[in-house]
Amino acid sequence: QLVESGGGSVQPGGSLTLSCATSGFGLDHYAIGWFPQAPGKEHQGVACIRGSDGSTYYANSAKSRFTISRDNAKNTVYLQMNNLTPEDTGVYYCAARRYLTPRAMCGTDDYDYRGQGIQVTVSS
Repeated sequence: QLVESGGGSVQPGGSLTLSCATSGFGLDHYAIGWFPQAPGKEHQGVACIRGSDGSTYYANSAKSRFTISRDNAKNTVYLQMNNLTPEDTGVYYCAARRYLTPRAMCGTDDYDYRGQGIQVTVSS
């Protein structure tokens, strides 16, 4: 099970930190990613991480603005989002799949687990 938290509404240029709490499995054998969904938005993970070694992959839109991290002891993955723009608005899902690289995780829509999603709204 995956449960997202930390969403909300911010003004452009603001920051949010999302959390993805996992249960029922450990992070060591999984890749975890964050997938925003919005009308007209291409399906792609913005940031993905491998639980075993913390290696990461970022979509071009997220580079230098977003940071993904994990705490294996807490079975939680975080997404720190800075300098948010209205284009970042959407429902953010975290998802997990075994044995993928972070880059492959960000490119897939086939998950072992997926959360319910949480709204992120960036608006002035």
